[in-house]
Amino acid sequence: MINSQRLAQRFRAFVEIDSLSRQEKDVALELEKILTAMGATVCFDTAGEQVSGNCSNLVAKFKGTIDTEPIFLSGHMDTVGPGKGIKVLFEDGVFKSDGTTILGADDKSALAIILEVMDVILENKIDYPPVELIFTVCEEIGLLGAKYFDYSLMDSTFGYILDSTDTQGIVTKAPAANKIIVKIYGKAAHSGAEPENGVNALLVASKAISELKLGRIDEETTCNLGTIKGGIATNIVPAFVEIHGEARSHDVEKLEIVTNSIVNTFQAVAEEFKNNSDLPRIEAIVENDFPNTNISEDHKAIKLARKAADNLGTVLASKTIGGGADANVFFGKGIIAGVLGTGMTDVHTLNESITIKDMEDTAKLVLEILKVHAAGETL
Repeated sequence: MINSQRLAQRFRAFVEIDSLSRQEKDVALELEKILTAMGATVCFDTAGEQVSGNCSNLVAKFKGTIDTEPIFLSGHMDTVGPGKGIKVLFEDGVFKSDGTTILGADDKSALAIILEVMDVILENKIDYPPVELIFTVCEEIGLLGAKYFDYSLMDSTFGYILDSTDTQGIVTKAPAANKIIVKIYGKAAHSGAEPENGVNALLVASKAISELKLGRIDEETTCNLGTIKGGIATNIVPAFVEIHGEARSHDVEKLEIVTNSIVNTFQAVAEEFKNNSDLPRIEAIVENDFPNTNISEDHKAIKLARKAADNLGTVLASKTIGGGADANVFFGKGIIAGVLGTGMTDVHTLNESITIKDMEDTAKLVLEILKVHAAGETL
C-alpha cells in the first residue's frame, strides 16, 4: 500500500527546502499545509522564542477511528550544514546530494515517511488510533526543540521517533551527557621581557589535559574535550584559556564520577602552579545536556514494535547507542520514545545517502505498528 513514487517525491521536496537549525519555518509551513489538508488539527508551541529561531515545534493531531491510547510519531525539521541549495540526485533507488551539501535524510526522511503512513491510512480507510505528530526544531544543535517543547500539548505517553539508521533496530538505550566548560585564569606578561611575571593559562591547561583519560572509559562511558581557545599573541603569556568538553554514560553514577574527575584534575593542577598567589584560578561550569534513555524490554512501545515487525516477517533488535536524540529529552519527561531507523547513511557528511527501499520498509513498519495498536492485539 505504500506509494513509492509519492514517498520519493515528497522526500525530494522536503530535502530541497532549506531548513538549517533555527531556520525551519519554510519546511514547517509546508508540513502545516499538507497536514491541514489531510484533516489534522495543527498548532505550534512557543519554542522558537526560546531558541531564537524563526519557527517553533509543530504538533498535528489525528483523532483516529479507534478509541484507544494515543500514540505519537516524531522527527526533527532541521538539518546540519552545509545544507543550503541542496540538489538531489536519484539513481538506482538511491538518493544523494550532488556532493556540495549534505542530503538532509537526517531527518527529512522521517517527515516523508510519517506523512506517507498517514496518507495510506486515510485513503484506504484503515482503522487507526489517535495519532500525534511532533516535528521539532533545533535538534541538531543540542536537542533544543525537545528541551523547550510545550509538553502540555501532548496527550500520548509513548511513541516513536524516526531518527536513526538501522531499519531493523529500535534504540532502547542511549547515554546521559554533561557539558563541561573549564575557564583558566592566569596573568598576562611580555613573553620575552618578563615571562616570570606571567601565569601561563595555556601551560596549566596542557598539564591538566595530559593527566586526563579521554575517549572510551568503559563500555558505558566516554568523555571528550572538543575545543580550546585562548591567548592573544606569541609574545604574550596567555592569561586566559577556555575549554569545552563533554562526558557521556549509560550509568548516571559513572557520569558524575567522570565529570568530577575532569573538573578536579584542572583544580589540582592549578594548585600546583600557584606561588604565593591566587592565580591560576579555575572556573568550571557543568550542565546536564540530556538525560539517558533506558526503555524496558517489556514496555509496550518495544513489544508493539516487535509485534509489528513479526507480522511483517522481520526481526527488530534492541540497540544501544552512544549518541543522544530527542528521545532522551522525552524520556526525562516520562515519555517513552523508541527510536526507529530510516536507512540514512553517512549522515552529517557530503556522502549522505538513503535508499527508497529503506524508507518504504520503515513506512511499512510504522503503518503496521499503528494497525496493531488499533486492533488491540495481545502483546
